[in-house]
Amino acid sequence: MDVHIGFPKLLQMSAKFVGHKVQQYRLSTSHTVVVATNYGRVRGLQRKTVYDQELYYAFEGIPYAKPPLGELRFRAPQPPDPWKNVRNCTTYAEKPLQRNMVLGLIEGSEDCLYLNVYAKSLRSEKPLPVMVWIYGGGFQKGEASRDIYSPDYFMKQNVVLVTISYRLGALGFLSLKDPKLDVPGNAGLKDQVQALRWISQNIAHFNGDPNNITLMGESAGAASTHIMMTTEQSRGLFHKAILQSGCALSAWADTPDRNWALRLARQMGYKGSDAEEDVLRYLTKASARKIASHDQAVVTQDELRSFYLYAFGPIVEPYESEHCVVPKPHKEMLASAWGNSLPLIVGGNSFEGLFSYQLVRNDPWVMTNFHNIIPREVSESSTPEQVEQLVRRLKQLYFGDEQRQSMKLFEALDIFSHRQIWHDLHRMVMARLTYASDTPTYLYRFDFDSPHFNQFRWLVCGERVRGVSHGDDLSYLFYNVLATKLRKSSPEYLTIQRMVGMWTAFAANSDPNCWATDSSKWMPVQLTPDRAHNCLNISAEMEMMALPEAQALAIWDTFYDKDALY
Repeated sequence: MDVHIGFPKLLQMSAKFVGHKVQQYRLSTSHTVVVATNYGRVRGLQRKTVYDQELYYAFEGIPYAKPPLGELRFRAPQPPDPWKNVRNCTTYAEKPLQRNMVLGLIEGSEDCLYLNVYAKSLRSEKPLPVMVWIYGGGFQKGEASRDIYSPDYFMKQNVVLVTISYRLGALGFLSLKDPKLDVPGNAGLKDQVQALRWISQNIAHFNGDPNNITLMGESAGAASTHIMMTTEQSRGLFHKAILQSGCALSAWADTPDRNWALRLARQMGYKGSDAEEDVLRYLTKASARKIASHDQAVVTQDELRSFYLYAFGPIVEPYESEHCVVPKPHKEMLASAWGNSLPLIVGGNSFEGLFSYQLVRNDPWVMTNFHNIIPREVSESSTPEQVEQLVRRLKQLYFGDEQRQSMKLFEALDIFSHRQIWHDLHRMVMARLTYASDTPTYLYRFDFDSPHFNQFRWLVCGERVRGVSHGDDLSYLFYNVLATKLRKSSPEYLTIQRMVGMWTAFAANSDPNCWATDSSKWMPVQLTPDRAHNCLNISAEMEMMALPEAQALAIWDTFYDKDALY
């Protein structure tokens, strides 16, 4: 979903979003190093962290697949071709083609299947734990660059961090039903599988432990990570996972088929037949930039109001192929998922719905129409009378008034927090308690509300709004173009230390407890007597508590038949 930002201060910084380097890059040293991979040698660069100028090694723009060009457009990735000379990997590759979130410009490249490896050290007594990051962005935006995901905070710890790039929008998720065309969809997810295979086979060359890999992501990256825990394609390629503000059960991680490919072609000017073969021929020959400039325009305003946030995202593939990642609905894969044996951290932010601030504020229709809030999978299986009953239940829950006719802006955003993120996380945790009861699941709630360092909220809502938005946790894991250098005595710097400390402790030991959890031992999730999940609340203080959203989520449970929850 596009977010249009209107306040002038952001535009002053817009150049940083179109390729300018940020200050910490000047801290690089001139020392380079060459490492051999299974496909050829790569040259990396020794860099320094923004705090304390600690040294680490950076290898950026390493190809993990062939460029997905020509006949490979829309299709599953292929392993990269070997190279003979030393490949220069001292800066990251271009981002996948996408529309810039701030300026609306089309940027990036169709040739985007590269990853970055950051190693604290290349030699140690034991190989280092490996952490693999999948970026979010609604499967429409995102990049594996230091502009957004600089490794400085992690590189103060003894780990190897890998950030991967994958295809977005129609170029990553266009799907056609005809098996002869070999475009069943989910090419972007298949990119992730290919990257994990490359990491498993090559990370030892960078002092990483191929038998201790943690896969993690936020939003669409979290949903992707959860999908990687269920698909057989990635079995055994990682050993624990961290899901931040998303999972495979999220409605936005399941794109219903609405003839999107034909609609995209028509949007671009196609005048031919409805036959998939003809549509594919047109889209294969079309400019990749033209595809990226039209793929979000396919969704109508009415569809957007019904939470069809984009046309091209993960889909249940119409037939099973050699590379199939999603053969059936995610919920049907949970009980037998190989990832049930993996230790897991999962959680979200305390006011996730702030992400929709611009959307709701700019469309007053949303605040007077309650029926569209009912989850689509529920309303589609209910009679009109049943939907009316559910709407009354929702109004009673949030307003104590079944006759309420409209919502205020922040009331709507509170509901969206639960509808878009928290209830699906709750369903996922219940599935873990049912199908993975012998494996630890650590639940958290990120509630650190900085007036100046919650960068995603600042981007979307401006300076006056408070609360911990979707995406605000990223400020405390990765240095980026919006970050300022903090006083080490500040609560923001302490929160960075805590988050990175817990995440890296989990990567090393499958247990996030360390100095950062203070006196509150982070216990695996279980149900309290009032059927609330116990969680670690991460705020100015660290505290184990019953999940504050539990009462509302229990009402959302009643919208579903019991066997449809998970």
